[in-house]
Amino acid sequence: MDVKIAEDWKALLQEEFDKPYFEELTRFVREEYAARQIFPAGRNIFRAFDRCPLSSLKVVIIGQDPYHGEGQANGLCFSVNDGVRFPPSLQNIFKEIHDDIGSPIPTSGNLDRWAEQGVLLLNSVLTVRAHEAASHAGRGWEQFTDAVVRKIAEHKQGVVYMLWGSYAQRKGQIADTKQNLILKSVHPSPLSVYRGFFGCRHFSQANAYLQSIGKEPIEW
Repeated sequence: MDVKIAEDWKALLQEEFDKPYFEELTRFVREEYAARQIFPAGRNIFRAFDRCPLSSLKVVIIGQDPYHGEGQANGLCFSVNDGVRFPPSLQNIFKEIHDDIGSPIPTSGNLDRWAEQGVLLLNSVLTVRAHEAASHAGRGWEQFTDAVVRKIAEHKQGVVYMLWGSYAQRKGQIADTKQNLILKSVHPSPLSVYRGFFGCRHFSQANAYLQSIGKEPIEW
């Protein structure tokens, strides 16, 4: 199957695109876009990969499924379009960055600026029905993004994995703890943020590690 995605990712993932489950997933997603309001816009389904080519990958952050509110999802986990009010988890991420490294709270929640520095902002499920959280779960996206994480683990070392919450930690458990930096905490949602996300200092730890292996730090 010919999927429109960044070329180096396409080469790495082509065997997944050719599997029967992915063909069935594609059929389902096309039917959903034709019949319902689905987020993100179709052109942005693989945007996390297009904004962060495999060749520049330094950090992996794993989310669950896209925001399901109007105008929020843009293809990068936790990210929203310019001018969109910050969802609570994103507010908490920015607060931790400010407390950790002193960066001011940004005016935009669009995280393209991270992706373009090598941060893969990967949702486990890449599409969702409007106002129906997890409505595309269990349709094949998880199998695909499991394969993405596995391929990264096989082909890239010296990667920082930020695994927030038990869901992300299960998905990222394949990563080699000796060849990469694995950072774990609770999820930044309001329900859990005070149980270990605030004060986790993942952003300064990530940059210290990247510099220690000769890579440029991320401007968070």
